[in-house]
Amino acid sequence: MKYRSWLFPFLVLIAVVLYSTFAKVELPGEGFATIGSDTVRAEVIQIIEEGEIDMGGHTQKYQVARVNILDGQYKDIPMEIDYGKRQIRSDDYDLAIGDKVMVSISKTPENVINAYFVDYVRTTPMLWLAGIFAISIVFISRWKGVGALLSMAFSLYVIIGYIIPHILLGEDPLRISIIGSIILLGVTLYLTYGWTLKTHAAVLSMVVVLVLTGGLSALFVFITKLNGTGDESVMFLAQLMDNSINMRGLLLGGMIIGALGVLDDLVTTQASAVFELHHANPGFHFRGLYNSAMRIGQDHVAATVNTLVLAYAGASLPMLLLFSLARGDYGYLVNYAFVAEEIVRTLVGSLGLIAAVPITTVVAIFFAQRADALGRWEQVLGPEGEGHHH
Repeated sequence: MKYRSWLFPFLVLIAVVLYSTFAKVELPGEGFATIGSDTVRAEVIQIIEEGEIDMGGHTQKYQVARVNILDGQYKDIPMEIDYGKRQIRSDDYDLAIGDKVMVSISKTPENVINAYFVDYVRTTPMLWLAGIFAISIVFISRWKGVGALLSMAFSLYVIIGYIIPHILLGEDPLRISIIGSIILLGVTLYLTYGWTLKTHAAVLSMVVVLVLTGGLSALFVFITKLNGTGDESVMFLAQLMDNSINMRGLLLGGMIIGALGVLDDLVTTQASAVFELHHANPGFHFRGLYNSAMRIGQDHVAATVNTLVLAYAGASLPMLLLFSLARGDYGYLVNYAFVAEEIVRTLVGSLGLIAAVPITTVVAIFFAQRADALGRWEQVLGPEGEGHHH
């Protein structure tokens, strides 16, 4: 714990510097109305009518309900909404008395106020789920779990407070994503695993891999002539923004951030394997230690790449359905930008993870084989890892 005694002030200093940087970021005051600005929460107090209706050949259940507005300028005013009477329902949940829903309120030129069902309020069950998650990780991992929760909060802070605002200001998304990712993983790795040689090796390896992945992303996006407009939400964003956003850079930045979570696990696990192997057999020379660590890394990278592919596949399941509709003409379908983007994203991210294993192994060996000769520098650089002191 003596190495952590000055680690936390160090992290606090970093956080203060980062906050002062983030605080200077001011988004344009004009542009478009806040999404959801006309949406308020309401509670269902009465089911007025329900039945079935034909929506262009599709028969579905509809409901008309009276709701009590819970916030906004119309608070405590009862209004009527219908669910499924004028739009095709995408679920089979029925409104019930006591349900919390979101409604959109609009006023016509004749000052007639209308309320429309938007969606269910899901805040409470999601908070319960977040609470169960936090308690579980602390129960299993103790103080490391607390560090992991703080790391997760810091990660969200970097993405929301630094990466997103700078991209919205028109700065290069690739550069911002790499800088933000280095800050994000650097601080969170130290916060979770402590100030040790093992963490230094993981952080240095992670920086090299991020730069390499960024370069590979830029190369293959250029070769495949992708411009970042394959996603409909990107085009919608471009129409809303006053200042232009580098769409290609946004695609590249998304590739970097998409691989972060898996990269965190990969570099720390590989660095840990190297240090444990060295600790178990200090007589290992570079080649022997490298070969042993790579045998561990080969299994890990195979499972990790499969994890990354499955994660992208799960997020892109609607797109994958198009392959079934293509009736075997996959060579034609993969040329569409929105399909090609996902393929390039998955393969480039996987290449970065594959490269992370030998890079982390070499860097970790460099640190591990010099751990015994640190002397007084151990007070500055820390031990090999938690539980390993000289």
